[in-house]
Amino acid sequence: MADDKNTEKDQAKKPAAKKKPAAKKQAAKKPAAKKAAAKKAAAKKPAAKTKAETKAPAKKSAAKKAPAKREAGERPVVNASARFVRVAPRKARLVADQVRGLPLEDALPLLRFSTRGAAQNIRKLLESAAANAETNHDLIADDLLIKDIHVDEGPTLRRYRPRALGRATRINKRTSHIVVALTPED
Repeated sequence: MADDKNTEKDQAKKPAAKKKPAAKKQAAKKPAAKKAAAKKAAAKKPAAKTKAETKAPAKKSAAKKAPAKREAGERPVVNASARFVRVAPRKARLVADQVRGLPLEDALPLLRFSTRGAAQNIRKLLESAAANAETNHDLIADDLLIKDIHVDEGPTLRRYRPRALGRATRINKRTSHIVVALTPED
């Protein structure tokens, strides 16, 4: 009897063994499909979390940047910018370095009588920032200080000039983005 049971088990194992490769292929396809579906679901879940996470800090940072009430010791900062100014940034930085940190009443005459071409553009920008301070923030223009002024590079206009022997050389006409920040003096 023990032999009969063993043979039955062996016979049961053999057909099952034959079925296993086919079952393995199908089983391999099903877990692969399940894994792919699980990966897609997992990919969707963190994406939803990151969107929620990014929205919450963005609101907090916006609240930090523009507080509803100013603290007693905090001085207001008035910003103004001139973009796409047709002057090379290197030349404009020379003028900006001269007036950085100066009171507005000292910087404007210095720029008015400067021989550099960028001085006129920076002077106009400073006058615009002073007007913004008076109109929007109720500050006095004579009491303002140039807290920060920086010149960034804008897009370059590329032009060509004919040269000898039929050649052409490129002429770069550079532009600048000038940003100024004014604050009241202590």
